[in-house]
Amino acid sequence: MAQRTDSYDIGRLGLTSGEGRRVDLEVHVEPFEYGGSTYGVQPELVPLRLDISRTTGDGWALRMRFAAQVDGPCMRCLDPASPTFDVDSYEVHQPGAGDADLLSPYMGEELDVAGWARDALALALPAQIKCRPDCAGLCPKCGANLNEDPDHAHEAEPDPRWAKLSELKFD
Repeated sequence: MAQRTDSYDIGRLGLTSGEGRRVDLEVHVEPFEYGGSTYGVQPELVPLRLDISRTTGDGWALRMRFAAQVDGPCMRCLDPASPTFDVDSYEVHQPGAGDADLLSPYMGEELDVAGWARDALALALPAQIKCRPDCAGLCPKCGANLNEDPDHAHEAEPDPRWAKLSELKFD
């Protein structure tokens, strides 16, 4: 059974250089703003797998994997959308290496699992969250949902550059 945690003390694993451990956890991922809308994350407690490896010195190599459903409005048609995304994220924390890129922002006294999961999910999202992959969106003229009426169309308006020609009278 996985244990719920928002932070995890990886030092208590007592790993030596080259050793690794797999840990199953459950984490609460806070709702977030994306594209001006609020999106919730389901399930309430997201089950995730954390692979932890000790590197040389005081370093760590970390991998987090999980799947989560994002609930909110479709960015094309505004209907409810609930797509599921798979997340596979890596972090390296190697203090003393002299390179700021080798310091994980999620490492402090403990590993910030909730913060890392939220950020990794946000990075896994596509540019648009849609209710379905082939969402047609809304009609730009009248706002009709094109998913409900795929044959929806409007009569084309005449080009205003040719408007004066319609005033010509041939008798």
